[in-house]
Amino acid sequence: MTIRRIAKIFKSRPTIEGAGVHLKRAFGYSQVPQFDPFLMLDDFHTSNPDEYLAGFPWHPHRGIETITYVLQGLVEHGDSMGNTGVIGAGDVQWMTAGCGIIHQEMPQLSPTGTMWGFQFWANLPAGQKMMAPRYRDVKAGDIPQVSLENGVTVKVIAGEVAGVRGPVRDIVIEPEMLDITVPAGAEFSHQLPAGQTAFAYVLSGEGYFDDCRDAYAYEMVGHGWTDLERRCICGPETVVLFEHDGDGIRVTTNGQALRFLFVSGKPLGEPVAWYGPIVMNTQEELKVAFEEYQNGTFVKG
Repeated sequence: MTIRRIAKIFKSRPTIEGAGVHLKRAFGYSQVPQFDPFLMLDDFHTSNPDEYLAGFPWHPHRGIETITYVLQGLVEHGDSMGNTGVIGAGDVQWMTAGCGIIHQEMPQLSPTGTMWGFQFWANLPAGQKMMAPRYRDVKAGDIPQVSLENGVTVKVIAGEVAGVRGPVRDIVIEPEMLDITVPAGAEFSHQLPAGQTAFAYVLSGEGYFDDCRDAYAYEMVGHGWTDLERRCICGPETVVLFEHDGDGIRVTTNGQALRFLFVSGKPLGEPVAWYGPIVMNTQEELKVAFEEYQNGTFVKG
């Protein structure tokens, strides 16, 4: 296995979205196409209900898939296909907007006092941007957890680890989505298809994400000009984007355990025209989408 090296490290930044949800944006519009086929990752993590209860009221999507993963709290979903439901701790919601869907995602008062979850946007290829919408929620109990011999545990949402496949399958970009915990003083190695875009998002603890151990071997984005400590070990709210060369990753820890999300997918290599909640390939396609939304023909069928 040829170990991939780090291409860039990004620090998430505070922002407000929806009707007033406070969150950290790990990456988004300005990073296109570095994360192709992924467009955005938002981390909403707060114990203040005023920072999340306003939620994301009814709004349209076209041309993308949205993936929501909840660690703590509750999120209520509704959409123009008639799907409704609530996802809670450990649950995943995977929605393909395709040709057009209108939905809302409304956090509820968290039973633990803390709301913590993530939303990814994944792009759809041109030939499938106008596919029929679809929705799936996956309960925590249906997500297998693999225990490896060195104490590493992996929740397999999509993809495969040690012969165990995750429940999210038949997705256009052939994604892999893993929730990985590495104990202190341990190592995790994982093989992945060559050429796939791959990144990690650190939830807690710290670890090394390649064998180089050189903080000056890659670009660091989002760190303030007064941040003069440059470390090759990565901590919470950090995105590690891997180079495309190589067919595997290796993550090691020292004195702290590490928990991170690992995500990979097949890059599309297509032009991106993006405005608000709609992502197409051309500006003309965006114009059509917004005209249809205004005249009531956005949702097909």
